[in-house]
Amino acid sequence: MRPLRLRELAVRYFRRLGYRVEQDVELSDPAGRTHKLDMLVRRGDEVRPVWIKEWKRTVGVNVVIGVDVEAEELRVGPPIIIGTRFSDRARSYASRKGITLLTGGDLEELL
Repeated sequence: MRPLRLRELAVRYFRRLGYRVEQDVELSDPAGRTHKLDMLVRRGDEVRPVWIKEWKRTVGVNVVIGVDVEAEELRVGPPIIIGTRFSDRARSYASRKGITLLTGGDLEELL
């Protein structure tokens, strides 16, 4: 049995938490620019964008800042980033800004 990829784990994770999951979403910001998201998850009035960074390297603070700016432009809830691993600076920034960082291990814990 092959290990589940982050995207598959994420779909199962969010559905288990009661979210509706939309994959490969394109949204326009108020300025008319189009943004591509890996997922958009919804539960009640809560709408959160999800970006998946399934890389062999660590996700750094610049990526987290970029995602934060993009979520603000879209005027949606705080973003969720799923990655293989995150730098300490990325974790610190995310903590200050209310951004959720999840790894495959985090997702597997609930499943």
